[in-house]
Amino acid sequence: MHARQRLLRLIPAIALLALAGCGGSEQKAYIEKPVDDLYNKAMDDMASGYYQTAAKEFDKVESQHPYSVWANKAQIMGAYALYRAGQYNRAIIRADDFIRLNPGDRDTPYAYYLKALCYYVQITDVGRDQRITKQAMKALTQVVLRYPNTKYAQDAKLKIDFTRDHLAAKEMAIGRYYLHRGDYLAAMNRFKGVIARYQTTSDVPEALERLVECDLALGLTSEAKRNAAVLGYNYPGSHWYADAYGLVTAKSASRAAGGSWFSHIVGKVF
Repeated sequence: MHARQRLLRLIPAIALLALAGCGGSEQKAYIEKPVDDLYNKAMDDMASGYYQTAAKEFDKVESQHPYSVWANKAQIMGAYALYRAGQYNRAIIRADDFIRLNPGDRDTPYAYYLKALCYYVQITDVGRDQRITKQAMKALTQVVLRYPNTKYAQDAKLKIDFTRDHLAAKEMAIGRYYLHRGDYLAAMNRFKGVIARYQTTSDVPEALERLVECDLALGLTSEAKRNAAVLGYNYPGSHWYADAYGLVTAKSASRAAGGSWFSHIVGKVF
């Protein structure tokens, strides 16, 4: 009986110790840590390649020390950590938040650039939808227009060239599809779009040659000669000009001796 009484007396004490242990655990979970400890921990995680963990640590800097000088830096670094983790949509949201809250911060140009990178690395092959490619073009162009004298703008210009080539290649792929189906008007619209919007790309000579094909298929011999002449004037050494010349001369053999039609059309166009 005495042993039972002692046991009954111990039960409340054990329960109190258990509650105290739980309370201590809860309190420890919510304890505020020094800002430099949090920031340095996040940077260490970044250096070790633990990008998602680093992003969470940068979040803690913002939430626990929102008015510190480290809060803004943690926000943009958190966006970068998400980018490195492949969490591009979340990184874009964080970059947009930084831009909205800190329009004049010295890291704002980088926020625009990081946002553009998130779109750029998601560019898919030309056989797929190019919505992301267009968003990348828009974001990269913003970097160049807003911060033209920065290193970010220099890199953005190089990426714009690739992005423009990619969009032109997509238009050419669609145009070739219509051409092979015999839908010549739809094909012509695509090829003309490449010539008008992507003049600096390597796809323009082919676009002109494909226009010649469409013109001849529709019986527009004069237009075919004109497009071939433009192709020959701007890209005289291109094999696309040789192809266009062969197509036109095959249709106009009686007037093609010595390439006289080319000189005649060039005189009118230029």
